[in-house]
Amino acid sequence: MTSYLSSTQSPAVAVYCASSLGNEKAYQLAAMSLGQALAAANRPLVYGGGRRGIMGVISSTVMNSPGGQVTGVIPHAILAGGGERGKDPGVAAMPAVAEALRSESQGEMETIIVESMHERKVKMAERVGGFIGLPGGYGTFEEILEVITWNQLNIHNKPVVVLNVLSYFSPLRELVRNGVREGFIVAKNENLVIFVDGPEDQTQHETFDWGTAALNALTSWQSNHCAPYPIHWSKESDVNGKEKYT
Repeated sequence: MTSYLSSTQSPAVAVYCASSLGNEKAYQLAAMSLGQALAAANRPLVYGGGRRGIMGVISSTVMNSPGGQVTGVIPHAILAGGGERGKDPGVAAMPAVAEALRSESQGEMETIIVESMHERKVKMAERVGGFIGLPGGYGTFEEILEVITWNQLNIHNKPVVVLNVLSYFSPLRELVRNGVREGFIVAKNENLVIFVDGPEDQTQHETFDWGTAALNALTSWQSNHCAPYPIHWSKESDVNGKEKYT
C-alpha cells in the first residue's frame, strides 16, 4: 500500500463534487466561493477533471482567478468517452456561473490521464494536503468516505472537510454518529471528518463565504483528536514520516 505521508504539507487541495449542477443555486455558489478562496490563498485545486456540473463550476472559477492553479486527474476511459457526464441537469447555471464557464482562463491547468478510477484517487491523494467535499452523488460519497477511511487506517494523515450546504450532508453526519452509538466507530474518530454547516438560517447559504470557512477548517484540523490504527504501511517510515527501519 502506498504511503502518502510525504506530501501531507502540500498546499494543494483535492475537491470532490458532482458532475451535475444540483437543484439549488446555493450549490453552484458554494463551489464558486471555494474556487475563489483557493485561488486567493494560492492553494492549487486537484479534482476529477470534469467540465460539467459543480466540477466545471469550481475548476472554471479557479482558472478564471489570477494565479489560479488546477490539476485535473481523469481516467483514460472517461476521457475517451467524452468526459464526466451529468446525471441530471438540475437548475440552469446562474449568470455568474455561466460567465465563469465562458470566460478565458487566466490560471494554469494540468491534466493527468490515468488508467483506472483507483489510480485517479491515489494520484489525487498523493498531490494534496487536504480534502474538501461539496454536494454530489454516489461517486462523491465514495471518495469522501475512502479518504476518511485512509486516515483511520493511517495510510495518510490529512484533514477531510465536508461543506454541508443546505444540510445536504446532515444524513452522512448522522450515519457516522449512529456508527459511534452502535459501537462500529470509535467515538474519537467522529473527528476524522469536519462538517462545515454555514449559517443556521439557510436562506443565507447562497451568500455565505463557504470558501474561507472551508480553508479555516482545513488549517484547524488536529490529527491527535482522532484514533488511527497503529499500522505502518511502509517499512521506510512511521506515522510521522520519520525513518523507522534501517
